[in-house]
Amino acid sequence: MSDKIPPFFSAGNFQKLCDELAFSDADLGFVINTYGYPPMWSRPNTFESLVHIILEQQVSLASALATLNKLKEKIGEITPEGVLALNDEELRACYFSRQKTVYVRHLAEALLNGVIDLDNLATLSNDEIRLVLNRLKGIGDWTVDIYLIFVLQRSDIFPVGDLAAVNALKQLKKLPKETSKEDVLATALLWQPSRTIATMVLWHYYLSVRRKG
Repeated sequence: MSDKIPPFFSAGNFQKLCDELAFSDADLGFVINTYGYPPMWSRPNTFESLVHIILEQQVSLASALATLNKLKEKIGEITPEGVLALNDEELRACYFSRQKTVYVRHLAEALLNGVIDLDNLATLSNDEIRLVLNRLKGIGDWTVDIYLIFVLQRSDIFPVGDLAAVNALKQLKKLPKETSKEDVLATALLWQPSRTIATMVLWHYYLSVRRKG
């Protein structure tokens, strides 16, 4: 086990962390006062959760969920063995692109061959997890960030590759659209050590404004 595991959030401290951010940042306070607390999004540490995150890469959440549900209809419980038993045509019928077919199969093989172990991942530091997962085909920093946030509930992650979070930050902070990645990250630094919770507030703001519009 790593001795560098960073703090995580839970249902027990989530609203308290939101309140602390609202107190220290008036813009996040505005979101919570206007739209309420964000949902505490979470997923179990399973193969299915990682498949779901891979499916969410560069598509809408609704599209990814439709693909995941179609796969569930086909094989029931989503396991590495179940996915590897399907041929290209069967996965295509579940709305898998050629690229995501490759990624999910590679992940399934890595789990079955012991290249990665999800229980062990949970004992590692954020940087160690990133090193392990980035070695897998199709898993980049955004996928790792979402895994750290949703699955492992690490409390200080800002997914700079997430357009919804970045656009919400720019809108809330009244930053120009052309604001650089470096400046976005510098702004997010102000929310340490609770950048994950700030991200959830940003997502909540983004979704609430869209619903209202």
